[in-house]
Amino acid sequence: MAKARAIVTRRKAVQNIRKITRTMELIATARFKKAQDRAVQADAYTRKIAEIVADLGATSTEVSHPLLTAHDPVKNVLLLALTSNRGLAGGYNSNVVRITAQSYQENLADSIGTRLEVAGKRGVSYCRFRGLKVDLSYTQFEDRPQFEQVEAIADRYIEMYVSGKIDRVDAAYTKYLSASRQEAVRVTLLPMTSLGDFSTRAVKKEASAKPVAGRGERVPYEFLPSAASILEEIVPVSFKIRLFKCFLDAAVSEQIARMVAMKGATENADDMIKSLTRMYNRARQAQITRELAEIIGGSAALE
Repeated sequence: MAKARAIVTRRKAVQNIRKITRTMELIATARFKKAQDRAVQADAYTRKIAEIVADLGATSTEVSHPLLTAHDPVKNVLLLALTSNRGLAGGYNSNVVRITAQSYQENLADSIGTRLEVAGKRGVSYCRFRGLKVDLSYTQFEDRPQFEQVEAIADRYIEMYVSGKIDRVDAAYTKYLSASRQEAVRVTLLPMTSLGDFSTRAVKKEASAKPVAGRGERVPYEFLPSAASILEEIVPVSFKIRLFKCFLDAAVSEQIARMVAMKGATENADDMIKSLTRMYNRARQAQITRELAEIIGGSAALE
């Protein structure tokens, strides 16, 4: 009976773990829906900004902006890695950290100084474990990043880039492509190589599937007070929106990764419970058979 009792104890432990993983799966599903809605809403604003900036750049080609000017040669790079504060998200964090470490080593091989900033406790721990120096960390971002928080970071990046302290801004994060596909990527946010660089996946998809009537000819613009002053306002806003979109994509991808990981854990727990139940039934059956044999043997001995 000792073996059967051990199996029962183990099965109860697996059932308790299953309750936890199932609950985490449901929470991640609810958070994913909210994060996805925010990302879709941000797409609409980003799309309109992209249209305005593209039209502005095509209408007036003589204006320029410091954020559009590439620094040559590149001596200092700021690398931002977006990870999560919590674990149990499958390979979400490890994929981002792998790209971050690869980019860091590439810059080191090219004799480029790298300032590493990491968002998320897991990313900070992983980077330190890999021996990467983390210059600044952010732990205030959860599944609902706020634009005001990202704007403060973006303003600091703009000031550092314009003053020449950094020559490039890269971001390593998990890009949200669809509910079934996310990809860990590294993108260059600064410099903005062209005014048309603000287009997003939603912009391209909509432009290819739904052409706008009357867009064959360029719309004439009158700039008040001037095109340069308008660029001075709209280009920094576009950069902030792009950076904020990275945080939103990372938040959506994190919830999807956790949802998938917890669903897999729950299914594995179900399989283990079934296996332990079969083991318990066989052990109990063998015990009953032994007891019957002892009873029959004792009865025969009395005769």
